[in-house]
Amino acid sequence: MLLDPTVHAEDIVKVFQTSTARARYISTAGARESNRYICTFGRCTSRHIFTADDGRPGSVGAIMKVRQSFCYPMFALDEGSPGKLFSTAAGFGYEATEFWSRDQFGDYRPLFDSARDAGLSIASMIGHSSLTSGMNDPDNHARIYDEVAASLQVAKEYGISGLICFSGNRMSSQSDIDGMRTCVVLLKRLAPLAESAGVDLNVELLNSRVDHLGYQCDRSDWAFALCDFVSSPRVRVLYDIYHMQIMEGDVIRSITSNIGSIGHIHTAGNPGRGPLSGQELDYRSICESIAHSEYTGYVGHEFKPAGDPFEALEQAFEICDAG
Repeated sequence: MLLDPTVHAEDIVKVFQTSTARARYISTAGARESNRYICTFGRCTSRHIFTADDGRPGSVGAIMKVRQSFCYPMFALDEGSPGKLFSTAAGFGYEATEFWSRDQFGDYRPLFDSARDAGLSIASMIGHSSLTSGMNDPDNHARIYDEVAASLQVAKEYGISGLICFSGNRMSSQSDIDGMRTCVVLLKRLAPLAESAGVDLNVELLNSRVDHLGYQCDRSDWAFALCDFVSSPRVRVLYDIYHMQIMEGDVIRSITSNIGSIGHIHTAGNPGRGPLSGQELDYRSICESIAHSEYTGYVGHEFKPAGDPFEALEQAFEICDAG
């Protein structure tokens, strides 16, 4: 499969550079205005994000309650029905659950229906295979296009907010810029489908140091530049706080400075991908910053509970219950 000749590597270099070099100034209202100038195909546009002096978004409206979800496979009860987990989580205050591959537990419909019967929305599921062999390989484009198109139909049926997309692992014959270029080609083809369905395609950030060696989308500036270049309101980033703490840290500034490009957020404790207590990340402060932003998506818990999953879910909800 040939790459789209209109998507030039030098244009992506411009996007990559400009998306990480933001012009800021102090306005008379005491807020900084971030102007991200995005050069695509010889034209520039700008997005404006108002941020307070402490790096958090300024007062652009009422503080938003953090909407919480949880990743079902991490908390699934071997001996119990999913209905018990869903209803208990809803009682804690969770608005949604989320899944990985929809056929991970066999026929997805009874599981999805059980979540909805408990009053939970479905926030996210994986849109295509696979994490290691993804969008950066042009040989995968036809397959991924068909898989995402089918996943979008399921998402429309069940009101699923977003689908997870994967860059794939780095290839020895390809630079990071070329990998971005290849992902852009496919995402530009998929974007109209996602826009029509009203579903986000969330490109997931993962660490390549501990859990996913070789994964290409392992830096937030790369991911945000990729979305800038696609320039679709439905192509966004899945910002995983655990993974980005391992790769680069500075998560509050990274999230709040790019909040308009984030479609979904994942949590877990570091080190170890465990519960949110007793580890190095201050999730109360992180979620307070998110609550002060214009973010309306979900914060989904994707950690391994150390003991009772119900206690872990209740504790995580309390820690992140900001706004």
